[in-house]
Amino acid sequence: MNRYMGVFFFAFLLIWACKKEEPTEEVHTPTPYTLETPASLPPANIPDDNPLTVEGIALGKMLFFDPVLSGDSTQSCGSCHNQADAFTDNGKTFSEGIQGLEGTRNSMPLYNLMYHKRFFWDGRAESLREQALLPIQDELEMDESLDKVVTKLEAQDEYKDAFKAAFGSEEVTTENISLALEQFMNTLVSGDSKFDRWQSGDPNTDLTESEMRGFDLFFGEANPTVVGNQGADCFHCHGGPLFSNNQFMNNGLDEESAFTDMGLWDATGLETDKAKFKVPSLRNIAVTAPYMHDGRFATLEEVLDHYNEGIKISSTLDANMQAIVDFGIDLDEQDKQDLINFLHTLTDEVYLNNSDYHSPFE
Repeated sequence: MNRYMGVFFFAFLLIWACKKEEPTEEVHTPTPYTLETPASLPPANIPDDNPLTVEGIALGKMLFFDPVLSGDSTQSCGSCHNQADAFTDNGKTFSEGIQGLEGTRNSMPLYNLMYHKRFFWDGRAESLREQALLPIQDELEMDESLDKVVTKLEAQDEYKDAFKAAFGSEEVTTENISLALEQFMNTLVSGDSKFDRWQSGDPNTDLTESEMRGFDLFFGEANPTVVGNQGADCFHCHGGPLFSNNQFMNNGLDEESAFTDMGLWDATGLETDKAKFKVPSLRNIAVTAPYMHDGRFATLEEVLDHYNEGIKISSTLDANMQAIVDFGIDLDEQDKQDLINFLHTLTDEVYLNNSDYHSPFE
């Protein structure tokens, strides 16, 4: 009996030793990243299912600036979104894709995206991660299939390591591509302009007399019954810390018979959404020309001329635009210059030059 017990005990020790030597699976945890937002902006609004991590942001930045995402590996997201122009396309009316074809809408700026609920001029993407993948597949833009993007990335050890660091696996998936791009773009924050510093009470920052008068016009009502507050009525659509209500509106660019781009209607199919487009933020507006979804206005002066005297009536015209038509804002040349001077105070040089947003391939 003792002999059998000895054999059993020896076998037990052998099995225990073998199990002990088996490698344990490494559990990888990305490094959490806390996004600090300026006091001028609401608290950060990051999706619960895609929290920011150091590794995820780094991967997203690589993907954003890597032309390998395009069909011929010549064009990246950053090609049409230049930081010096608030991530718009270098003053172009329409961006040109890899096939030499122009798009149909002006490149939108990229900042404070974490506060948005829908994306693109027509709102066709309901999340930033969804938005991130659509230009890659658009034949007018990067003209590449997601399957081929995955194949190209999987062939690079640098990307396999980056995906493992960000998501715990070397496997490259379209979902993780979109999540990484979303993480990087959610870090693009703008809220440190001259206006922000003045509003916060910075003793070293003052608005000039013209800028102050522009401020008053911007936040004044286009309604003669509002005593002492007659203005240009800009704030209804462009008020608040984001300088946009993030809604979709028809601002009177065309009469109904001249509608060529249906805007939000393309996404919803609702008659009441025809010719409605996303209201852009006016932060950094001085560096994002040309203006409107189709880039029809080359200057801020032309934009103000439109609101002053060029609004077209249609069935979906926004009520705020109708009020301007009804009451008029009657801007003279000095009014326009004062408004433009105020708008220039919304330029955020910190954001425009933030090295955290530079290409990692430079």
